Amino acid sequence: MKRPFCRHWRNTAACLVGLMLSGCASYRPHLLPTAPNLASAPELTVPAQQFWLPGLPPHSISPEGLDETTVVMLAVFDNPDLKAARLQAGVANAQLLEAGLLPDPQFGAGFSTSVRNYGGALSLSQDIQALITRGAAKAAAQATQRQVNLNIAWQEIQVAERARELFIQARADDHLQDVLQTNQVLLQDRYHRDQAAMERGDETAGTVSADLILVTDADATLRQLQTQVNLTTHELNELLGLQPDMQLHLIGPAQLPPLTRAQFDEALKALPHRRADLLALAAGYHSQEENLRKAILAQFPSLTAGLIMERDPVEGVNALGPEVTLTLPVFNRNRGQIAVQKATREALRETYQAHLDAAESQADQVWKTTRIMAAQLKDLDAQLPVLEKTAAAAERSYRQNYLNAGLYVTVESDLLSKQAEAIRLRTSLNNAQSGLRTLLGLPFDNP
Repeated sequence: MKRPFCRHWRNTAACLVGLMLSGCASYRPHLLPTAPNLASAPELTVPAQQFWLPGLPPHSISPEGLDETTVVMLAVFDNPDLKAARLQAGVANAQLLEAGLLPDPQFGAGFSTSVRNYGGALSLSQDIQALITRGAAKAAAQATQRQVNLNIAWQEIQVAERARELFIQARADDHLQDVLQTNQVLLQDRYHRDQAAMERGDETAGTVSADLILVTDADATLRQLQTQVNLTTHELNELLGLQPDMQLHLIGPAQLPPLTRAQFDEALKALPHRRADLLALAAGYHSQEENLRKAILAQFPSLTAGLIMERDPVEGVNALGPEVTLTLPVFNRNRGQIAVQKATREALRETYQAHLDAAESQADQVWKTTRIMAAQLKDLDAQLPVLEKTAAAAERSYRQNYLNAGLYVTVESDLLSKQAEAIRLRTSLNNAQSGLRTLLGLPFDNP
């Protein structure tokens, strides 16, 4: 009569320990990398010939080079920061899994002896309050998961926009370099001509000095552009996860149609429902709403219910009955947590309002900037045909010996300067339009 209870207790405990260990995860170390993981030219590929990005139609990769759409897609696929950011979704998924799991029951055991008999108690209980707050906890985790995914989407949009801006800059730099090199050759030619004329006594030293200053300025401008090209190339390679010395062959123009006033106004109204970062903030606010609801539910008495089995060591009598543990809401009542969650909700609300206000203000400012630059570019484009005709007439007169070389070079240099100004202004306008579309949350295709 003394051993069965003891043996039963040991068997029960062994079964419970085995059950707990069977579901345990194991630890395995995962070492940090020790070398860069940048792609080289043969690795510049994507999973398929055609792939899709929100806002862009399926697009084939041209064997001739990388156009704007391909650069944007490759940036979203291969950017190292985005690869790391996407892993954050796994954390949110794990948190959602944790919020949806039922709380584990609690097992208790005690053992006692007397002169005549063995005794003890076994209990099995379940936290009822955790079941009450489970719905709010799961809803909060779902909103947090949506917030994480939207934040990743916003990062993808920003990377795509930066890739497009770098493509625009790189293509403009190619055209600008041709113009500046042509202008440099013209100025150097005039300088050498005037220098030879001065040696013959047909030109003054002041004219030659002025020529040399123009040549020096042209050389400095070209060197600045070469520095800019180097920066753009390295930033684009870094954005695409490529080796620093990778030379990309970019083709095609930048596809950026301007927005009309009606399109801008419509996009501005839909801003809270379209821009990923604002949607992420809204999801975070809804998650906090559920956290507050969970805190309010937790203010009610904490209840734990279960069963207890006892054996009296003196009398040797077995007893089985319910067990309830109730926390009396006298002093705490979870008031501290409720106050914290309310204050946090209010802070998140004001943060969302501030971001919404800033988003509308920034979009309006960039919109007006694009209109100013568009008007300036329109005037400049109207001047270029006149300058081109003047330069063509000057070239004909120069070749027929009706115009000296100095005046001819001056006319040609003025034309090239205006062409360079137009390239820079058009680049700034395209980049501003790209930023405006991101600020408005518009897709990457035509509006």
